[in-house]
Amino acid sequence: MLERLKDQLLAMQAKDSEVRAELQAAGLLSDGYHFQMEEVHQENARQLLSIIEEHGWPHEVLVGQEGAEAAWLIAQHSIGEPGFMRQCRDLLEEASRLKLSPRWQYAYIDDRIRVFEGKGQRFGTQIDIKPTGPEFYQLEDPSEVSTWRKEAGLGTVRSALAKFRSCPLPSPEEYEAKQAQSNVWRRKIGWVS
Repeated sequence: MLERLKDQLLAMQAKDSEVRAELQAAGLLSDGYHFQMEEVHQENARQLLSIIEEHGWPHEVLVGQEGAEAAWLIAQHSIGEPGFMRQCRDLLEEASRLKLSPRWQYAYIDDRIRVFEGKGQRFGTQIDIKPTGPEFYQLEDPSEVSTWRKEAGLGTVRSALAKFRSCPLPSPEEYEAKQAQSNVWRRKIGWVS
C-alpha cells in the first residue's frame, strides 16, 4: 500500500468536506453549484487524474479502503468534468470486476453519470427530493433494480428511499426552479446537448 498516495487522497477528501461544511453553514449550497465548491472539485479532479496517470485507479490494494473511498468520492464529485468522470467510471468498473474495489462504488458513479446524461439509472442510487417526497430518478429497468442493487452490495430499494424521508421537501415552485437551473447547468457543462 502506498501511504503517501493514501494521505494525499484523504487530504483532498478533507478539503472537499471542509469547504462543503463552510458553505452549508453559510447557507450557500442550496442555490446551485457554488463556485468555491466547483473550484475544489476541479482541483481534486486534476490531482486524481495525475494519480491515475502515474498509478492507475487508486483501488484498495494500492491505497487501502479509506484511500480508495476518498478516490471514489473525488471522482463522484467531479461533476464539472464529464469526460474525466466517465473515465473514472470505466476504471471503477474494471477495478470492481477484478475485486480491487467494491462494486457499490461503480454503481454510484454509473448512476450519477446516467442521471446527468438524462438516462435511466440502473442501481437506484440517485434520489430526487420532490414536493411529494423522495423518489428515484428515472430507472433503466425497475424490474431489475433490486437484483442489480444486491449484486452491487447495496441495500433494498425501500431502505434507499427511507434514508431521505426526513429531508425537507421543496415547494412545487422551488422544485421547478431547481430543475430548470439543473437543466441549464447540464447543457453548459456538456452532460446533455
